[in-house]
Amino acid sequence: MRTYAKGLGPNQPVGDVDVYRWDGYDGVDTMPFKAMWYEVPAGGKSPADQHPEIELSIVVSGAAAVAVDGADPVDVPAGGAFLLDSGEAHVVTNRSTDEPLVVFSAYWPVANA
Repeated sequence: MRTYAKGLGPNQPVGDVDVYRWDGYDGVDTMPFKAMWYEVPAGGKSPADQHPEIELSIVVSGAAAVAVDGADPVDVPAGGAFLLDSGEAHVVTNRSTDEPLVVFSAYWPVANA
C-alpha cells in the first residue's frame, strides 16, 4: 500500500489556486491516470481551463460551483463528484467566504476509438 498526502507534494500555483500534482510522488508512474489535489481560496475561483483529458473530480471539503462551457454553475457539495469530458471549458468557484475548497481530480487521455 502507498499513501499520499496533499501537503507533502509539490505545490504549483495556478492563479490563486494551489495545485498539488501527483507527478512528484514515488510510484505513480505506473498508474493508468494522473491525479492532483487543488485548493481554491474562500470566495475564489479557478482560472478558466480546457484540456483534452477526461477529468473526474471529487469535492473533499467545501462546496464547489462548477460552470461548464459558459452555462450557469452547478453546485457540488463535499462528498459529491463531477465529470468533465474532453474539451469542456470549465471554472470552479468556491462558494464559501471563509473556508477553502479542496478537490481531488484524476484525469486521463481519451481512449482511441
